[in-house]
Amino acid sequence: MGAGGWVLTVLIWAAVLGLAIWAVCRLFPAQRTPDPRATLDARLAAGDIDLDTYRSAREQLDGPTPATKGLR
Repeated sequence: MGAGGWVLTVLIWAAVLGLAIWAVCRLFPAQRTPDPRATLDARLAAGDIDLDTYRSAREQLDGPTPATKGLR
Protein backbone atom coordinates (compact mmCIF):
# COMPACT_ATOMS: atom_id res chain seq x y z
CA MET A 1 0.00 0.00 0.00
CA GLY A 2 1.42 3.37 -1.00
CA ALA A 3 1.40 6.68 0.84
CA GLY A 4 -2.00 7.57 -0.62
CA GLY A 5 -3.51 4.43 0.85
CA TRP A 6 -2.19 5.23 4.31
CA VAL A 7 -3.51 8.80 4.13
CA LEU A 8 -6.91 7.53 2.98
CA THR A 9 -6.99 4.96 5.80
CA VAL A 10 -6.20 7.61 8.41
CA LEU A 11 -8.88 9.94 6.98
CA ILE A 12 -11.49 7.19 7.00
CA TRP A 13 -10.74 6.26 10.61
CA ALA A 14 -10.78 9.92 11.64
CA ALA A 15 -14.20 10.28 10.00
CA VAL A 16 -15.50 7.15 11.77
CA LEU A 17 -14.19 8.39 15.12
CA GLY A 18 -15.65 11.84 14.53
CA LEU A 19 -19.02 10.34 13.62
CA ALA A 20 -18.99 8.18 16.77
CA ILE A 21 -18.18 11.19 18.98
CA TRP A 22 -20.91 13.24 17.29
CA ALA A 23 -23.45 10.43 17.79
CA VAL A 24 -22.62 10.05 21.49
CA CYS A 25 -22.89 13.82 22.01
CA ARG A 26 -26.30 13.85 20.32
CA LEU A 27 -27.57 10.87 22.32
CA PHE A 28 -26.37 12.21 25.69
CA PRO A 29 -26.59 16.02 25.70
CA ALA A 30 -24.89 17.95 28.47
CA GLN A 31 -27.07 18.77 31.46
CA ARG A 32 -27.43 22.50 31.87
CA THR A 33 -28.16 24.03 35.23
CA PRO A 34 -31.42 25.96 35.27
CA ASP A 35 -31.35 29.73 35.54
CA PRO A 36 -32.24 30.71 39.14
CA ARG A 37 -34.26 33.72 38.00
CA ALA A 38 -36.30 31.62 35.57
CA THR A 39 -36.94 29.06 38.32
CA LEU A 40 -38.04 31.83 40.67
CA ASP A 41 -40.34 33.31 38.00
CA ALA A 42 -41.86 29.88 37.36
CA ARG A 43 -42.49 29.30 41.07
CA LEU A 44 -44.27 32.65 41.33
CA ALA A 45 -46.37 31.90 38.25
CA ALA A 46 -47.31 28.47 39.62
CA GLY A 47 -48.35 29.99 42.94
CA ASP A 48 -45.69 28.16 44.94
CA ILE A 49 -44.45 31.41 46.52
CA ASP A 50 -46.10 34.73 47.30
CA LEU A 51 -45.07 38.12 45.93
CA ASP A 52 -43.16 39.18 49.06
CA THR A 53 -41.08 36.01 49.01
CA TYR A 54 -40.47 36.50 45.29
CA ARG A 55 -39.28 40.07 45.77
CA SER A 56 -37.01 39.09 48.65
CA ALA A 57 -35.45 36.23 46.71
CA ARG A 58 -35.08 38.39 43.60
CA GLU A 59 -33.22 41.04 45.61
CA GLN A 60 -30.87 38.39 46.94
CA LEU A 61 -30.21 37.08 43.45
CA ASP A 62 -29.70 40.50 41.87
CA GLY A 63 -27.63 41.93 44.70
CA PRO A 64 -27.85 45.51 45.91
CA THR A 65 -29.04 48.12 43.45
CA PRO A 66 -26.79 51.15 42.84
CA ALA A 67 -29.18 53.41 44.80
CA THR A 68 -29.04 51.19 47.91
CA LYS A 69 -25.36 50.16 47.86
CA GLY A 70 -24.31 52.78 50.39
CA LEU A 71 -27.30 52.15 52.65
CA ARG A 72 -26.39 48.59 53.62
